[in-house]
Amino acid sequence: MENADDYLDNHFIHRSNWLRAAVLGANDGILSVASLAIGVASASTTREPVILATVAGLVAGALSMAAGEYVSVSSQTDVEKADIERERLELEEMPEVELQRLAEIYEKRGLKKETAMLVATELTESDALAAHVRDELGINDMNQANPLQAAAASGFSFLIGGALPVLVTLFCPVGALEYSLYGFSILFLVLLGAVSAKTGGSSVFKAIIRVTFWGTIAMGLTALVGYFFGVSV
Repeated sequence: MENADDYLDNHFIHRSNWLRAAVLGANDGILSVASLAIGVASASTTREPVILATVAGLVAGALSMAAGEYVSVSSQTDVEKADIERERLELEEMPEVELQRLAEIYEKRGLKKETAMLVATELTESDALAAHVRDELGINDMNQANPLQAAAASGFSFLIGGALPVLVTLFCPVGALEYSLYGFSILFLVLLGAVSAKTGGSSVFKAIIRVTFWGTIAMGLTALVGYFFGVSV
């Protein structure tokens, strides 16, 4: 007989917060650094400017990604805390109204009116604020924002993802560097899509098509910019 923890481990929703940040960081790392490298390589005849651009993009991108994720998730956390505090005050000022509101939520989910009120009453007696936070505001432990976790996952995964195109710029022939960057980056994106899909329990095929399509567009447009300016570096 499985207990509740074992049952939860068979599902993937509890991974959504850190997985979203990690996939976003790695995907952005591959695309940003590879696109930057392709743009510079398209307008350059030597390796050094490409390496300089990719290393600078890697460091700046990782720091920017971590900082941006921390700020955005912190903003979400502030909103959640404000809503929870507002709910706490409402429970103190009008408990009967809040009880009725909770019962109506359960009734809309399919419970009979009497059963909904019974459930609302028992949960209110147990922990009224927790019940309202979970069922009225939709905030729970699985989806509650964690700024530090999101920032670390995003920044670190950007470094890992962005380091792959940097390796390509270091070791592939200069004459066909933009083509090597494109080919290897698509391969990296395919692997990322497959890993993220398996980790999140979603379709591997859809994930690969999605990252390949948008990756091709991003890198193709950046290459066009490099060719358009046509500056020999």
